[in-house]
Amino acid sequence: MRYKLGDFVRFVEEKREGFITRIIDEQTIGVTGDDDFEIPVLATKVTSVHGREAKIAAVKEQETAVEEASAEFVAKGIYLAAIPEKQVTSVVQFHLINTTSYTLLASFSTEKNQEYKGEFAGLIAPKTSVKVFSAALPDISIWPKFIFQLLYHSKQKVDFLDPLIYEERFKAKDFAGSKTAVHLLNQQGWQFQLDLGEVKVDAQKLKESFFKSPEEKKIVEKPVKEIDLHIEKLREDYQFLSSSEIIKTQLDRFQKTLDAAIVHQLPSVVFIHGVGNGILRHEIHKMVSKHPQVKTFTDARKEKFGYGATEVFLK
Repeated sequence: MRYKLGDFVRFVEEKREGFITRIIDEQTIGVTGDDDFEIPVLATKVTSVHGREAKIAAVKEQETAVEEASAEFVAKGIYLAAIPEKQVTSVVQFHLINTTSYTLLASFSTEKNQEYKGEFAGLIAPKTSVKVFSAALPDISIWPKFIFQLLYHSKQKVDFLDPLIYEERFKAKDFAGSKTAVHLLNQQGWQFQLDLGEVKVDAQKLKESFFKSPEEKKIVEKPVKEIDLHIEKLREDYQFLSSSEIIKTQLDRFQKTLDAAIVHQLPSVVFIHGVGNGILRHEIHKMVSKHPQVKTFTDARKEKFGYGATEVFLK
């Protein structure tokens, strides 16, 4: 198999291209295009698209002793960033980012079923990054374990650091939070710091936390008059959810918003559910038709939403 995960390829016999998101067997790969659908195809039926990836600049020997000395030495700041591919958002590109003043000798391997595979080895200059891996978010449950081994090098007189070994088997919850700015790449993504070290526990603060009074009863916030129930508006990690989990999340938000609207005595509230396959709209109509605090409901402003929203009028 001459291809690997993350390679950008073009179909030979069809007008289609995308990223390799699965190695199915020695002859077959899965290619995900900009429609986020993975198509199984024989490896002989695709061809590599060269020039897609930016070339990685080699680390020069005469590296910047003068520049390093003139700036404050940064000892910590090694990250693994997962950046969604712009054209195929279900595919993430992993970048190893070095924001320190050290040059890093890095080795990255993956492990699956006790089998190890080297994915990247090389030098990473200070304040630079390199792409080391690609994967499809929907397949996170079968991702391999990531293993990083890093050596630190500097021409300055600094403290000696032991080699860094970082191992991680990612789970869906690791990508549940919001994406943040990855400044070195000027993109949005998820970042994981590899050189955090041991977390120090403040014994006094821990003790004080045991004696804190219980929180006051939560105040029900006044809802907005229009609530968008599209799943991408409700969860950052929606790519990992099954169809049943998506509808449950949407109905939970609907119920919570409806309850809050009743508490605050709003005259009505609009739920934007989209047209789709009609399941969410049907479930909402079924719930409000039996609700004792609902006066009536109707399609909301067809000129704006079509049949993709329902306005619920309260008693």
